Amino acid sequence: MEQMVGTEEIKPKIKSYVQEAAFTNPDKIEETTLIFKEGILDSMGLITLITYLEETFNFQIKETDLEEENFESIQAMANFVMSRL
Repeated sequence: MEQMVGTEEIKPKIKSYVQEAAFTNPDKIEETTLIFKEGILDSMGLITLITYLEETFNFQIKETDLEEENFESIQAMANFVMSRL
């Protein structure tokens, strides 16, 4: 039987990754922090983030998925990943 994964399992993985890749104090990153608007990650960080999400959660991010609201915060990314699983 396949186990259902929820955003509460996804968020800590994404948060941990963002904290490691961040250009800022990792303790300041919350689930609703606007990651790109606040300069925590840059465009290169987005590319590595996409690769991380694809490899970790085993799905392909399409060009049409590359909208700011899908990646603006840890909460938004968790919701996006959930919509693809």
